[in-house]
Amino acid sequence: MIKIRLKDGSVKEYEAGISIIEIAKDLSEGLARVACAGSVNGKTVDLRYEVNEDSDVSILTFDDAEGKWAFRHTTTHILAQAVKRLFPEVKLAIGPAIEEGFYYDFDKEGSFSAEDLEKIEAEMKKIVKEDLVIERFELPREEAIKFMEEKGEPYKVELINDLPEDAVISFYKMGEFVDLCAGPHLMSTKPVKAFKLTQVAGAYWRGSEKNKMLSRIYGTAYTKKADLDEYLARVEEAKKRDHNKLGRELELFMTAECIGSGLPLLMPKGAKIVQLLQRFVEDEEEKRGYLLTKTPLMAKSDLYKISGHWDHYKDGMFILGDEEKDEEVMALRPMTCPFQFQIYNSRQRSYRDLPLRYGETSTLFRNESSGEMHGLIRVRQFTISEGHLVVRPDQLEDEFRGVVDLVNYMLKTLGLQDDVTYRFSKWDPKNKEKYIDNPEAWEDTQIKMKNILDHLQINYTEADDEAAFYGPKLDIQCRNVHGKEDTIITVQIDFALPERFNMTYVDKDGEKKRPYVIHRTSIGCYERTLALLIEKYAGAFPTWLAPVQVKVLPISEKYHDYVDKVVSDLKAVGVRVEPDYRAEKIGYKIREARMERIPYMLIVGEKEAAENAVSVRSRKNDDEGSMPLDSFIGRIVREIASKEL
Repeated sequence: MIKIRLKDGSVKEYEAGISIIEIAKDLSEGLARVACAGSVNGKTVDLRYEVNEDSDVSILTFDDAEGKWAFRHTTTHILAQAVKRLFPEVKLAIGPAIEEGFYYDFDKEGSFSAEDLEKIEAEMKKIVKEDLVIERFELPREEAIKFMEEKGEPYKVELINDLPEDAVISFYKMGEFVDLCAGPHLMSTKPVKAFKLTQVAGAYWRGSEKNKMLSRIYGTAYTKKADLDEYLARVEEAKKRDHNKLGRELELFMTAECIGSGLPLLMPKGAKIVQLLQRFVEDEEEKRGYLLTKTPLMAKSDLYKISGHWDHYKDGMFILGDEEKDEEVMALRPMTCPFQFQIYNSRQRSYRDLPLRYGETSTLFRNESSGEMHGLIRVRQFTISEGHLVVRPDQLEDEFRGVVDLVNYMLKTLGLQDDVTYRFSKWDPKNKEKYIDNPEAWEDTQIKMKNILDHLQINYTEADDEAAFYGPKLDIQCRNVHGKEDTIITVQIDFALPERFNMTYVDKDGEKKRPYVIHRTSIGCYERTLALLIEKYAGAFPTWLAPVQVKVLPISEKYHDYVDKVVSDLKAVGVRVEPDYRAEKIGYKIREARMERIPYMLIVGEKEAAENAVSVRSRKNDDEGSMPLDSFIGRIVREIASKEL
């Protein structure tokens, strides 16, 4: 007999070899019907998994992340089975569950059409109705390779060959369909009732541009149709808010094929928003004791060899020149820290000089692969609110606290504070090529950073193998409208580069000591922040950030002189205002201004001109009626100054 501790803390005894599904049935037939997977001592396992020793066991349903994963993973197999039934010549690649659903990659001559997706969905529904039992089996390595070769599945053969020699090679069978898979999966196809194939995209095999382009079918699955419908409605709303679409429609940015992917052009309205953000950041940083620097956009490879970027980051850099031809090799900068360290080292520093806080609006360059480019989210040239604090060890926590306070102030001002999560990103000692090899320094710095985060009472998750190559970091994560998570702001503690650049200060005892460096951004990459703001506000930016804050709309050309006065008075107090002199009906002008997401429309006619007034229409309250021009000016000036959301 073995003892099983359940999620509620209770303990039950069973005979050794009992499966997860049998435990679920013993607890409740209802629980067994909705079970998707199990957890044994913290490890997600298949429902068929047999428990042979005392263990902590949980039954995972669709409400659990791991259960949802197993449910959707099963749906990928149903998708693949349907495709093989309809298109027997197609070769199978991989088909994982992902956060919002699943995908499967296929090698097919030509892509899948919209009509193909409809047929595949219909076939998937047949497979679900067939209630096919899903069975797991294992094969020795050579038999597994032969099995997949006989089925004509070269991608599966390649995957098996890449598995470790001692790997368990498992397969899942449902009806006539068999797939190489580690699982876990449901017990049958029957529970998969609510699903939808959403799109077809291209994807390189194993993510490498050197490999063949495959056809990737995306989809999602739920246990209830109502939940699926709700998700699909959210997707439609996300499409409306997608910065890549909306930003172009509102003429905030554009791209040009002759310039290249990942190199967006900010148009006047988009550039104005970035300028406002940049001025806001630089002014706030100056209040907090930051010293502004301006450094070159490129440097000799020598600088990056000292910093370690040449060894750890060269593939992500744009290199100019050829060492093999004995040319001077330069590189566009992927970050600013080595440049600011030269400024620090320009003279000997005293303990009294620290902390030194350097800030710079930095244009950076990173050689992202073409498949990674996405609007303003991931680009090859971008501008960042970059900063580096050189601090004594006894100042580390207070200065880190100050950085986090600045970051949170920025997020709150932009209205993003409730949209972010915090991640403590650590090194992976097994990944020796990625990180500077100094285990003692890594452990010491990570302990220091964890203590600081705990003292700040930050609610964070931990992630191994996500650190910078020179130190651990706090990553502030935000999702775009499609659910993809990106890092928007980082705060890093660096133990390595001060030593590499021989940065020192003379301490109270007259001895030279090594400082710490805190790398940080205060608002992150301006382009990415702009993308998130477009999606957050669906293009209807807070008044202080709106590229055009007021449109003045005359009822007829008789009132153009008064429009000129209104525009002049507003510009005099710094309001961004445009007149609309077109000979169009006022209703048409109002509709167009609404489409442009203008915060305020001022309509003027005979009555307004006579009374030095304006008829106000706002995004928030629609028609607000007439008010004195001076009253409106006072109101909008206060709204802009307070950065009201």
